[in-house]
Amino acid sequence: MTIAAVRTHRLSAPLHTPFVTALRRTTTVETLVVEIVDDEGRSGFGEAPQVWQVTGASIDGSRACVHEMLGPLVAGRDADDLNARCAEIQRAVAGNEAAKAAVDIALHDLAARRLGVPLVRLLGGTGRRVPTDVTLSAGDAVDLAATARQRRADGFTVLKLKVGTDAAGDLDRVRAVRSAVGPGVRIRLDANQGWTPREAVRVIRGIEDAGLDVELVEQPVPHWDLDGLAWVSDRVDLPILADESVYGPRDLVEVIRRRAADLVNVKLAKAGGLRPARTLLELAAAHGVGTVVGSMMESQIGVGAAASLVAAHGTTAVSDLDAAWWLAWSPVRGGIRYEGPTVVLPDAPGLGIEAVDDVKPQQAGC
Repeated sequence: MTIAAVRTHRLSAPLHTPFVTALRRTTTVETLVVEIVDDEGRSGFGEAPQVWQVTGASIDGSRACVHEMLGPLVAGRDADDLNARCAEIQRAVAGNEAAKAAVDIALHDLAARRLGVPLVRLLGGTGRRVPTDVTLSAGDAVDLAATARQRRADGFTVLKLKVGTDAAGDLDRVRAVRSAVGPGVRIRLDANQGWTPREAVRVIRGIEDAGLDVELVEQPVPHWDLDGLAWVSDRVDLPILADESVYGPRDLVEVIRRRAADLVNVKLAKAGGLRPARTLLELAAAHGVGTVVGSMMESQIGVGAAASLVAAHGTTAVSDLDAAWWLAWSPVRGGIRYEGPTVVLPDAPGLGIEAVDDVKPQQAGC
C-alpha cells in the first residue's frame, strides 16, 4: 500500500481569550495541516503550528519544506513502513522541526487508521483520558486572580501561570493567584525565558520564603543560557523545567550533563514528531529527569497526537495539553475533546479526525 498524495491546508482559527506570554501575544491559532493520503483514499493528518517567537517556524516555511522536500520523499513509498518513513524525514532536511513533526504525525495517524486502531494503541497504550493543566496568560495580579478563580470553577486543578514580563511584580502575581484559589490547586510558573539568572533566583527564593506552594518553574532564563539555567537550578529548591532549551536528544544530553534542570517539556513541534519525542521521554527516564509533554498553540490534531503519546508512555507530572481548549471554534472536525481538565481521546482509528473544513488544499510536488 503506497502513499498516493501529500496535501497541505493553511488554517487560522480564533481563540476565545488572548494568549499572552513573556514572548508574545496572540488571538488566533495559525497552523499548517499536512494530509497524507494512501492509494485506498485514507488520510492521515499532522500539523505544523506557526510560532515565530519560539521555534521560528512559519506556515510558508513549513509548507515549502513539505512541498519541496518531505512530500516528494514519502510519495509513492510504502505507507506501512512507518519507522523507515519517519527516519527518512528526520534525515531529509536540517531544522524545520515543525514541518517534520507534521509529516511524522500524519504518517502515524495514517498507519493507525490503516490498522483500524486509535493512535494511542499504535503507540502501545490503551488509555483514553489524559489530565492537563491550563494556562493563565500574563497580566496584572488582579486580573490573574480573577482568571484563576474562573479556571478553578471550570474544574482545573493545575494552573500554569505565565510570568517573566516584570520580575519586580511576579511575586505579587503568584501571591494573588494562590490567595484566589486556596491550597487545593497546584500552581506552576512559566517565565518563557523572561528573567535573567539573578532575577530568577531572587523571584524563586521569594516564592519559597513566602510559602506559596509552587510546583515547578519552567524555562526561567533564555534558551541558550544553559550555564545560567544550571546556576539557577543549583541555587533554588523548586524544580526547574527546561522547555525552549531542549528541542532534540543532543539538547537534552547537554542539560543532563550540566544538571541544568530537573524536568524537560517535550513538544512534538520542537522535537520533530512522535518518533523523536519518544526518544526524549526514554532518555529523560533513563537519567532520572522528570517529564511533561506540552503543546504549542495548535488544533485537535497536534494536541491529539501529544495526548496519545502521554496516554501511551506517561509523564512524571501533569502535561500541558490545553492548546485546543483555547479555540473559540475549529475548522478541524473530530479528534479530541475536553471534559474540564481532561483531554478525552476519541474511540476511533488514528486521531479520529473526520475532516478539515473551509480550506483549499494544495498538493505537494509528488
